Order: sequence, then C-alpha cells, then structure tokens
Amino acid sequence: MRVGLRVLTAGLVLVAALADAAGSPRLAFYALLAAVPAAAASGLSVFGELLDEPGRVVQALVWALVLTLVVIGAAARSPALLEGAVPAVGATALAGCLALLSVEGLLAALAEFKRRTLSSR
Repeated sequence: MRVGLRVLTAGLVLVAALADAAGSPRLAFYALLAAVPAAAASGLSVFGELLDEPGRVVQALVWALVLTLVVIGAAARSPALLEGAVPAVGATALAGCLALLSVEGLLAALAEFKRRTLSSR
C-alpha cells in the first residue's frame, strides 16, 4: 500500500503537468487537488518508516516538501480557475514537485538497493 500511495501521488502530479502542457489548467488543478490527500498519506507513511528505520530522514523531508508544493500549486491555481490561466507560482510549484518526486524515486531506489545488498550478505 505504501508504494501505491507514492505512485498515485506521482501519477496525479504527472497528470497535472501533462494537462498544463496540453493547455487544460482545469484538469491540472483537479489533479493537484486530488494529489493533496495522496501526498499527505505518503508523507505519513514515510514518517512511519522513519520511526522503524532511522535512515529515511531525507525521504521524509522530501515528502514534506512535496506535500507543501502540491498544496501551494493547488491553492495558487484556485483563484485563476475561472480565467483558465496558470499563475507563475502554480507552475513553479508543479515543476518543483516533479523535481522532488524524481529525487524521491532515486532515494527509494537507493534504499532498496542497500536493503537488498545487506540482506544478501
């Protein structure tokens, strides 16, 4: 379930980015709005893992930043929804969120690699 939430969050953020690129700011707004609870649940899940495995501090911080940027992105887009425009803050938050999700993916892959390497010894 933990991985599913992370994939759902990343997928919704990706849908928002693709919707922006396709000129559909309304779809991007609703995708980001749907990503808020998914990002919050993912962040709480990673924080729970942090309590079990202390080496996940960076991942917990990344998810806190992802949640913050998703909320900022959705909040910035809300007033401009009727105009069909994308505020600069909303676009920047979305780009930052995509970058952080890429970093999180690399961190998760590295953690899994370390876990498998240690368990095979």
